[in-house]
This record gives sequence, C-alpha cells and structure tokens, in this order.
Amino acid sequence: MKIYTKTGDKGETSLIGGTRVKKSHVRIESYGTIDELNSYIGLVRDQEVNAARKDLLKEIQDRLFTIGSSLASDPEKSKMKIPDLHTEDITLLEKEIDQMNEELPPLRVFVLPGGHQSVSFCHLARCVCRRAERLTIALQEESFVADLVIQYLNRLSDYLFVLSRKMAQELNAEEVPWKPRM
Repeated sequence: MKIYTKTGDKGETSLIGGTRVKKSHVRIESYGTIDELNSYIGLVRDQEVNAARKDLLKEIQDRLFTIGSSLASDPEKSKMKIPDLHTEDITLLEKEIDQMNEELPPLRVFVLPGGHQSVSFCHLARCVCRRAERLTIALQEESFVADLVIQYLNRLSDYLFVLSRKMAQELNAEEVPWKPRM
C-alpha cells in the first residue's frame, strides 16, 4: 500500500464517512492539533522523570487517538464504529491531578514556564492542549462534538499543568514566580 494517494493535492481531504472538506476546515485544524498534542505527550512520556508515569501517558495518547478519530468523522455520514470516551477517562485525570497536588506546595502566583527542559516540554504540551480545546469548541459551535471530548481536553490541560509542577519538584527545578512589572 502506498503512503501517498494524491487525493489531497488540491487542498481537500476526506473525513471518515467520505465527506470531502478543505484542509483548512476547523474540523481538520481540530484533529490536526490533537495529533500535534499527541506527539508532545510522546515527548513528555520519553522524559526520564516520567518513567513511573509512562503507562498513564500512553493511555492519554490512546485517548487522544480516540478523540482524533471522533473529530475526523463526519457526524452526519459515518457509519463506522469508532472508539469513544468514557466519564472514567476524565475521572482518572482528576484522580491523578489530586494525587500530585497533595505532594506539591500550594500555588498562589503564576509561574513562568521553564526551569528544566523536561518541564518546558510539558508546558508546550499544555499550550497545545489548550489550543486543541479552543479549536474543538469552535467546531462544536457548527457541528456535533461530544461534550466529553471538550471536558477531557479541559481536564488534560489541567493535568499537564500539575504534571509540569510535579516534574519540576522531582527534578529540583526552580519554579519561577511571575512578578508583574507595576
């Protein structure tokens, strides 16, 4: 099987279900950003500090493929069975957030992203997650998107923020507070 089909050479692509849309369509932007996020999660997973979290990060990547296939489907035409999210997927993220937060000092200020390369990768993933969430909300304004998708992305960005703090703690990296210039 060839990897190239040439069917996208004029700026269109097919959704699951066969509908052709412009590659600039918000649906394509949404699942393309989910794919970008998945790559960043892979980068975060590959950091040595996350050895104990590899399985959870792999599970998150799996859920992102689930979200991507949902967003790549034409809700009007797709008859294919695709995987779906469950409330337990969100509950798992919340449990992990709560567990990490118990081990972190309270945060009373904004922190500047950085402190260690691994932490910075996590902040990049968080930012891409927020963009994916915004794009998916924009898509939901014009077409069906399951509410669980939006909820999962919202919780995932929270998870990534808390994970960045936990990684900083484990790496003895300084959390630099933002001090606004007044």
